[in-house]
Amino acid sequence: MTLKAVIFDIDGIIDSVGAHIEAWKRAFARFGKEVSDEEIRRHIGEGSDDMSPVFFSPEELGRFRPDLEKYRGELFKREYLPSLKAFPKVRDLFQRIKNDGKKIALGSTAKGEQVNIYKGIAHIADLMDCAVCSEEVARSKPHSDICRVALQKVEN
Repeated sequence: MTLKAVIFDIDGIIDSVGAHIEAWKRAFARFGKEVSDEEIRRHIGEGSDDMSPVFFSPEELGRFRPDLEKYRGELFKREYLPSLKAFPKVRDLFQRIKNDGKKIALGSTAKGEQVNIYKGIAHIADLMDCAVCSEEVARSKPHSDICRVALQKVEN
């Protein structure tokens, strides 16, 4: 089988894991839960729909889940997103993949607006064939929905 496309996750092109950990840790603390960096790290990349129930009971989430997610999202955008950087040579890698005749997809649990910001940070928007974000799927990672939709898009 010949390789036709490569799917990247945001955390593979943008050095954002530490920022996500800090934002989640601060959000959890605001809602009464002290959680270690390592506990959060194990769940980075998952959508909040899968991550939050690991740390809060259904009753707690019933009371404040929308507020928790809103707080974390606004905190991340305000205090962490502006300082994020792409890993070195990401654009060079993407250019090489394109020169080899392959398609490039980006799959992320982030919202579309944030995915567009990440593409700008990495200077790769012109090299992407498609991107899939959380609004386009029923279930976020670790479920396969994002990758499945990305594959469907690059095959068309």
